[in-house]
Amino acid sequence: MSFPIRLSRFRGTPAIRSLTAETQLSAADFVLPLFVSECIAGSRPISSLPDVSQYDLSSLVEEVRSCVAVGIKAVMLFGIPQHKDSRGTAAHDPEGIVQRAIRALKSEFSDLVIMADCCLCEYTDHGHCGIMTESGLDNDETLKILQAVACSYAEAGADVVAPSGMMDGMVASIRTALDQADFTSTLILSYAVKYASHFYGPFREAAGSAGNFKGDRRHHQLAPSQRMEGIREAELDVAEGADMLMVKPAGLYLDMIRDLRERTLLPLAAYHVSGEYAMIKAAAKAGIVDEYEAFNETFIAIKRAGAGLIITYYAKEFLTK
Repeated sequence: MSFPIRLSRFRGTPAIRSLTAETQLSAADFVLPLFVSECIAGSRPISSLPDVSQYDLSSLVEEVRSCVAVGIKAVMLFGIPQHKDSRGTAAHDPEGIVQRAIRALKSEFSDLVIMADCCLCEYTDHGHCGIMTESGLDNDETLKILQAVACSYAEAGADVVAPSGMMDGMVASIRTALDQADFTSTLILSYAVKYASHFYGPFREAAGSAGNFKGDRRHHQLAPSQRMEGIREAELDVAEGADMLMVKPAGLYLDMIRDLRERTLLPLAAYHVSGEYAMIKAAAKAGIVDEYEAFNETFIAIKRAGAGLIITYYAKEFLTK
């Protein structure tokens, strides 16, 4: 029979499918999160995150060398300090673990984009993202510390600081501090739309922030029910001077990625979080899915929704398959 249009013509061979693919993945799409710790020697596997480890400084450099070799162009650093206290003071120590890691990486990989997560949860003895009082989280007092953290990262050489605590006014306060300290070129990637998700569990072990943590983060992170509020959060961060925006988690919030892509011209990142990663790993280990294909389909969906950057623990493995 004769049909004027046969869409199957576009699917007939691998070459045609590749040539006409609307969404394609490349090394430039990925950011690899890395955990650097003062509390270990060498590297230490993270039990709840298969094939992911914590690193000391020297092993971090070696790991990044292998990542750069396969095409990784950007990493995001999370630090695990030796000392924790109620105010997370180690977070802005010029000789803190992340600050030293930034300097070490910049000295060896000048073209690598180094992002530094800007939050207190890894540094406080209570595990919360900010200063806690009897009445709850003190948003404005937390902002003062985040300003110091961001400036210490910029001083060390970070290209991007990434405030993740969902504090009101965090972008404006950090931008002001950076500009006043003459770090006008340092980018701010805001965790603008971050949900109080149950899929962060493995991250707590990875970042060493479980500890004595009690309660939850629902008083400052978005409820999963909130779509319009998430858009408002992003619009506020744009107005405050964010250079890039993030949606977290990624795979469960594709609608939010699409919503933001249609409303902003800023670069948009999505964080494929620890629980999302671990679920695919577990399903693959059980023989339920093909690991690479499951991640590939997930990443295509995230990029198709509108994300330009995908933050994922699978970045290195994906690029070596």
